[in-house]
Amino acid sequence: MTSLPPSTDHIRAVTEAHLARHPNERDSLTLLFAALAGTDASTSRKTFPAHVTCSAILINGERHVLHIAHKASGKLLAPGGHNEPTDQHLRDAALRELHEEAGIPPSAVVPLAGYENVPLDIDEHTIDANPSKNEPAHHHVDFRWAFQLGAEHAVTLQGEEVEGYQWRPFANAASLTVRAKLAQLV
Repeated sequence: MTSLPPSTDHIRAVTEAHLARHPNERDSLTLLFAALAGTDASTSRKTFPAHVTCSAILINGERHVLHIAHKASGKLLAPGGHNEPTDQHLRDAALRELHEEAGIPPSAVVPLAGYENVPLDIDEHTIDANPSKNEPAHHHVDFRWAFQLGAEHAVTLQGEEVEGYQWRPFANAASLTVRAKLAQLV
Protein backbone atom coordinates (compact mmCIF):
# COMPACT_ATOMS: atom_id res chain seq x y z
CA MET A 1 0.00 0.00 0.00
CA THR A 2 1.42 3.37 -1.00
CA SER A 3 1.13 6.18 1.53
CA LEU A 4 0.46 9.71 0.42
CA PRO A 5 1.10 12.86 2.43
CA PRO A 6 -1.85 15.07 3.37
CA SER A 7 -3.58 16.19 0.19
CA THR A 8 -4.08 19.80 -0.80
CA ASP A 9 -7.84 19.26 -0.41
CA HIS A 10 -7.33 17.97 3.15
CA ILE A 11 -5.12 20.94 4.05
CA ARG A 12 -7.65 23.39 2.58
CA ALA A 13 -10.53 21.75 4.47
CA VAL A 14 -8.64 21.85 7.77
CA THR A 15 -7.64 25.46 7.14
CA GLU A 16 -11.22 26.50 6.37
CA ALA A 17 -12.49 24.71 9.50
CA HIS A 18 -9.93 26.66 11.54
CA LEU A 19 -10.86 29.93 9.84
CA ALA A 20 -14.56 29.33 10.56
CA ARG A 21 -13.55 29.73 14.24
CA HIS A 22 -10.96 32.45 13.64
CA PRO A 23 -12.01 34.39 10.52
CA ASN A 24 -9.76 37.31 11.48
CA GLU A 25 -6.70 35.09 10.82
CA ARG A 26 -7.30 34.66 7.07
CA ASP A 27 -5.02 37.57 6.13
CA SER A 28 -2.17 36.14 8.22
CA LEU A 29 -2.12 32.94 6.17
CA THR A 30 -1.11 34.35 2.77
CA LEU A 31 1.95 32.08 2.53
CA LEU A 32 -0.22 29.03 3.17
CA PHE A 33 -2.68 29.94 0.45
CA ALA A 34 0.21 30.62 -1.96
CA ALA A 35 1.74 27.22 -1.16
CA LEU A 36 -1.62 25.50 -1.69
CA ALA A 37 -2.02 27.23 -5.05
CA GLY A 38 1.45 26.14 -6.21
CA THR A 39 2.34 23.00 -8.11
CA ASP A 40 4.80 21.64 -5.50
CA ALA A 41 3.59 19.54 -2.56
CA SER A 42 2.84 22.00 0.23
CA THR A 43 3.97 19.47 2.85
CA SER A 44 7.38 18.84 1.28
CA ARG A 45 10.34 20.28 3.17
CA LYS A 46 11.80 21.16 -0.24
CA THR A 47 8.89 23.46 -1.17
CA PHE A 48 9.98 27.08 -0.86
CA PRO A 49 9.37 29.79 0.16
CA ALA A 50 6.92 28.06 2.53
CA HIS A 51 5.72 24.59 3.46
CA VAL A 52 3.37 23.01 5.98
CA THR A 53 4.59 21.55 9.29
CA CYS A 54 2.67 20.20 12.28
CA SER A 55 3.09 20.44 16.05
CA ALA A 56 1.47 18.86 19.08
CA ILE A 57 0.28 21.14 21.86
CA LEU A 58 0.25 18.57 24.66
CA ILE A 59 -1.58 19.51 27.86
CA ASN A 60 -1.09 17.52 31.06
CA GLY A 61 -3.45 17.15 34.03
CA GLU A 62 -1.98 20.25 35.69
CA ARG A 63 -2.87 22.38 32.63
CA HIS A 64 0.75 22.73 31.56
CA VAL A 65 2.01 22.50 27.98
CA LEU A 66 4.97 20.35 26.92
CA HIS A 67 7.88 22.26 25.36
CA ILE A 68 10.88 20.53 23.79
CA ALA A 69 14.35 22.06 23.39
CA HIS A 70 15.04 21.67 19.68
CA LYS A 71 18.75 21.48 18.84
CA ALA A 72 18.33 22.99 15.36
CA SER A 73 16.78 26.24 16.62
CA GLY A 74 17.97 26.29 20.21
CA LYS A 75 14.39 27.15 21.22
CA LEU A 76 11.83 25.59 23.52
CA LEU A 77 8.89 24.76 21.25
CA ALA A 78 6.04 22.30 21.01
CA PRO A 79 7.06 18.89 19.64
CA GLY A 80 6.66 19.01 15.89
CA GLY A 81 8.19 19.14 12.49
CA HIS A 82 7.87 18.17 8.87
CA ASN A 83 5.24 15.89 7.38
CA GLU A 84 6.26 12.44 6.13
CA PRO A 85 4.69 10.38 3.32
CA THR A 86 3.09 8.10 5.94
CA ASP A 87 1.15 11.04 7.46
CA GLN A 88 -2.20 10.88 5.68
CA HIS A 89 -3.67 13.68 7.79
CA LEU A 90 -2.06 16.73 9.35
CA ARG A 91 -3.00 15.55 12.84
CA ASP A 92 -1.11 12.29 12.13
CA ALA A 93 2.10 14.26 11.60
CA ALA A 94 1.69 16.02 14.95
CA LEU A 95 1.13 12.70 16.73
CA ARG A 96 4.11 11.09 14.99
CA GLU A 97 6.38 14.01 15.91
CA LEU A 98 5.19 13.87 19.54
CA HIS A 99 6.07 10.19 19.67
CA GLU A 100 9.42 10.62 17.88
CA GLU A 101 10.63 13.62 19.86
CA ALA A 102 9.12 13.02 23.30
CA GLY A 103 8.46 9.27 23.35
CA ILE A 104 4.74 9.77 24.01
CA PRO A 105 2.71 7.39 21.84
CA PRO A 106 -0.61 8.36 20.23
CA SER A 107 -2.35 5.89 22.55
CA ALA A 108 -1.37 8.05 25.57
CA VAL A 109 -3.16 11.17 24.32
CA VAL A 110 -6.65 12.27 23.31
CA PRO A 111 -7.55 15.26 21.14
CA LEU A 112 -8.64 18.28 23.13
CA ALA A 113 -12.45 18.30 23.16
CA GLY A 114 -13.71 20.34 20.23
CA TYR A 115 -10.36 20.11 18.42
CA GLU A 116 -10.54 16.56 17.12
CA ASN A 117 -10.39 17.68 13.46
CA VAL A 118 -9.42 21.34 13.78
CA PRO A 119 -6.05 22.69 14.88
CA LEU A 120 -5.87 24.98 17.90
CA ASP A 121 -3.67 27.36 15.91
CA ILE A 122 -2.03 27.87 12.53
CA ASP A 123 1.12 29.98 12.55
CA GLU A 124 3.46 31.21 9.82
CA HIS A 125 7.03 31.82 11.00
CA THR A 126 10.48 32.30 9.49
CA ILE A 127 13.14 29.59 9.52
CA ASP A 128 16.77 30.56 9.09
CA ALA A 129 18.81 29.16 6.21
CA ASN A 130 20.44 25.82 6.91
CA PRO A 131 23.42 25.34 4.56
CA SER A 132 24.09 21.83 5.90
CA LYS A 133 20.68 20.77 4.54
CA ASN A 134 20.94 23.02 1.49
CA GLU A 135 17.86 24.96 2.67
CA PRO A 136 17.45 28.68 2.13
CA ALA A 137 15.66 30.86 4.65
CA HIS A 138 11.99 30.00 4.36
CA HIS A 139 8.70 29.84 6.25
CA HIS A 140 6.90 27.11 8.11
CA VAL A 141 3.13 27.16 8.18
CA ASP A 142 2.65 25.23 11.40
CA PHE A 143 -0.66 23.49 12.12
CA ARG A 144 -0.77 23.18 15.91
CA TRP A 145 -2.95 20.32 17.17
CA ALA A 146 -4.10 20.23 20.80
CA PHE A 147 -4.03 17.01 22.81
CA GLN A 148 -4.50 16.06 26.42
CA LEU A 149 -2.25 13.53 28.08
CA GLY A 150 -4.70 10.72 28.86
CA ALA A 151 -2.55 8.98 31.44
CA GLU A 152 0.74 10.15 32.85
CA HIS A 153 3.47 9.01 30.55
CA ALA A 154 7.16 9.69 30.96
CA VAL A 155 8.80 11.98 28.45
CA THR A 156 11.60 10.09 26.73
CA LEU A 157 13.56 12.46 24.52
CA GLN A 158 14.98 11.50 21.15
CA GLY A 159 18.55 12.75 21.56
CA GLU A 160 19.22 13.30 17.86
CA GLU A 161 17.04 16.42 17.47
CA VAL A 162 16.05 17.46 20.99
CA GLU A 163 17.91 17.96 24.25
CA GLY A 164 15.52 18.91 27.03
CA TYR A 165 11.93 19.66 27.92
CA GLN A 166 9.72 21.71 30.21
CA TRP A 167 6.08 21.64 31.21
CA ARG A 168 4.95 25.27 31.15
CA PRO A 169 1.71 26.83 32.45
CA PHE A 170 -0.63 28.12 29.72
CA ALA A 171 0.41 31.71 30.50
CA ASN A 172 4.05 30.83 29.70
CA ALA A 173 3.54 28.92 26.46
CA ALA A 174 6.28 29.85 24.00
CA SER A 175 3.85 30.85 21.24
CA LEU A 176 1.85 34.00 21.91
CA THR A 177 -1.01 32.84 19.69
CA VAL A 178 -1.18 29.44 21.41
CA ARG A 179 -1.00 31.19 24.78
CA ALA A 180 -3.98 33.41 23.87
CA LYS A 181 -6.05 30.46 22.62
CA LEU A 182 -5.26 28.36 25.69
CA ALA A 183 -6.31 31.28 27.91
CA GLN A 184 -9.75 31.12 26.25
CA LEU A 185 -10.10 27.51 27.46
CA VAL A 186 -9.96 28.51 31.14
